Amino acid sequence: MTLPLKTLLIDDESLAISRLRRLLEKHRDTFEVIGDAPNGAEGLTLIEAKQPDVIFLDIEMPLLNGFDMLSRLTAMPMVVFATAFDQYAIRAFEENSVDYLLKPIEADRLARTAQKIRSLVERSDTGQPLNNPMTDNVMRLLAQMQPKKEIYSISVKTGEKIRLIPLSDIAYFEAEDKYVFLATMDGQKFLTTYTLTTLDEKLPETFVRVSRSVIVNRHKISEIHRHFDGKFLLALTDKKATKLTTGSTYGETVRQLLEL
Repeated sequence: MTLPLKTLLIDDESLAISRLRRLLEKHRDTFEVIGDAPNGAEGLTLIEAKQPDVIFLDIEMPLLNGFDMLSRLTAMPMVVFATAFDQYAIRAFEENSVDYLLKPIEADRLARTAQKIRSLVERSDTGQPLNNPMTDNVMRLLAQMQPKKEIYSISVKTGEKIRLIPLSDIAYFEAEDKYVFLATMDGQKFLTTYTLTTLDEKLPETFVRVSRSVIVNRHKISEIHRHFDGKFLLALTDKKATKLTTGSTYGETVRQLLEL
């Protein structure tokens, strides 16, 4: 990949496109604007036809929004989001190290983006595909933005049978060494095939990660006691009257999710 980079602008606001074109004129050594599109559907077609190196992409657009469009691409260019999203969404970009420009775009902020992309290109070997961490980060962001598939039970193996445990019967999940067990309200424990990280992604908001080794069903908590070092002691309503200690780094999460 060589400079200047083939660049497409995708935004449903014509004024935003015009402003970005003017700002990019000052960075012709980095970007060569080869076209623009007013929505995600046309943007998808244009990207497949022109194979750009970089796209500047709005998110809220008709026909296909920016995330939907990206999810349908067969090859991912570098992506710079140009967005009016609120700070909550911006944090998602920052946590994934995805570059973004907050509208109205400022010249000095665009200059930092140009320098960042130039540095990526200049570090790559001439004639070799760009090893671009931004692309991997965009893919992770897209995965986060996909709606969770709702689940109602967890499958466990008991002898030669597969048993489905309804989520409403589960008090908590706990990792022990390399294994993760689920504990039911009637005091039984079953080995699962999931990691806590996978469960954290799949389970509904009823389940809260309260330590590195425990995810608890918030509806099964009867009492919460402050512990030392910012920890909490959770008393559950299961048959064993289980008591769980939260992790010290999960204190704020527990307070927010349990509305303390």
